[in-house]
Amino acid sequence: MQKTQLGSQGLEVSAVGLGCMGMTFGYGSVEESRSIATIERALELGVDFLDSADHYGPETNESLLGRAIAGRRDQVVLATKFGSYSTENPPRIPDGRPETVRWAVEGSLKRLGTDYIDLYYQHRVDPQVPVEETVGVMAELVAEGKVGYIGLCEASAQTIRRAHAVHPLTAVQTEYSLWTRDAEDEVLPTVKELGIGFVPYSPLGRGFLTGTIASLDSLAANDFRRIAPRFQGDNLSANRKLLGQLQEIAAERGATPAQVALAWVLRSAEGIVPIPGTTRPERVDENTAALDIALSDAELEELSAIFAPGSAVGDRYPAAMMATLNG
Repeated sequence: MQKTQLGSQGLEVSAVGLGCMGMTFGYGSVEESRSIATIERALELGVDFLDSADHYGPETNESLLGRAIAGRRDQVVLATKFGSYSTENPPRIPDGRPETVRWAVEGSLKRLGTDYIDLYYQHRVDPQVPVEETVGVMAELVAEGKVGYIGLCEASAQTIRRAHAVHPLTAVQTEYSLWTRDAEDEVLPTVKELGIGFVPYSPLGRGFLTGTIASLDSLAANDFRRIAPRFQGDNLSANRKLLGQLQEIAAERGATPAQVALAWVLRSAEGIVPIPGTTRPERVDENTAALDIALSDAELEELSAIFAPGSAVGDRYPAAMMATLNG
């Protein structure tokens, strides 16, 4: 497995990671045995960068991951997130208060069955708490050995700069794919300038770019995509026209649409490590094979033109969730 240094702080991870969210959250129910088999296959292939969050479940995703890696912690680079989960009633979300960070990390450590987290992200920026305060306590966790490296998720370029001035960020995680290219405006140039790694989540467009979602009828009743604007009615029909062009390019290459979409992401910037999510071992094989696809400059330009920024129809989240982005 190829390795990538994530940022300039020295954290080395597999060139493709594994997003674990869908194993317990967001896309319907999944048998635990299949999820664990997926994680085991990832480790067999050398995929060591595993991503979770206390929000996924909540809590159940980290617990599953902890069971899956029991006895082989040294084979894994664990990433998890805090700030989008609270037991308060009513919950205060997002929550970046120092006391919440302290409470959250202890819960994550217990559920993951470890005494340290390799990469700890603030899941969503709290507009009521200066990011300097949140990152300040994250830096304390690094000094205490509970956390190795820190990062932010879905943060604006300005917030990234403010946080990085308090303690060096190793990674910024943001949704990024052929049909979600917002990060190119400010975030990608900023992380490049500051020597911060970039971790795209949903690099396959929440499964859309795999070409396997024909309609909402194929999704579970509690699948998040049923309320995601890009998957609704006329939006989905319009987006499928974009997908058709990706499928044609993939067929010409003898590859799957997912592999070509991932190959494009991998070529889009230095120090970039996508974390495609899946709950099937065979998909891990498919996704890692994207590392062997060397797209030509002409192919990169063609794909970039087809999926030009703004070409996807519909927001990526419902309005309330969109409001928590780019904090």
